[in-house]
Amino acid sequence: MNAAEKRERLRQVIREKSFSTGGDFKLASGAASAFYFDMKKTMFDPEGAALIADCLFDLIKDDAVEQVGGLEIGAVPIATAVAMRSWPERPIRAFFVRKEAKGHGTNRLIDGQYKDGAKTILFEDVTTTGGSVMKAVNAVRERGGQVAKIVTIVDRLEGAKANLAKEGIELVAVFTKDDFAG
Repeated sequence: MNAAEKRERLRQVIREKSFSTGGDFKLASGAASAFYFDMKKTMFDPEGAALIADCLFDLIKDDAVEQVGGLEIGAVPIATAVAMRSWPERPIRAFFVRKEAKGHGTNRLIDGQYKDGAKTILFEDVTTTGGSVMKAVNAVRERGGQVAKIVTIVDRLEGAKANLAKEGIELVAVFTKDDFAG
């Protein structure tokens, strides 16, 4: 399968497994919506996980970054899949940012293969306003890291691109909500 075919198949898998309509769904932003993306259904599906890894790796493999990560829980399977896919072609380390410091042991907020000061790409499964991913951006920046861009599987087109641009960060979406209309 070529890159365009993989992207289209991923869209189909998301539509079949992760896209719901006709409800009254509460989003992480606090807003209500008549549609919802439960990306865990795709991210933990064997085909879905492989397609996500391939599509996202293709998007970032030529970027001068050393590591990928994002906020728990949504970004954990994405960063892991991309790190696995990157080996041995172009190894990229993965990490995740906790919503709260661990509270025991090392009391870390960032865990995994994080390197202070490294150029980083952050992942998100679904982006609405960009508020959630900014927690990860701030944690990376506090450790001297540079966020090259944020890559999301689905952008709900509810302000994230503009909000992140105000922070000097580009948002790249594999899909937008419009790819699932109709």
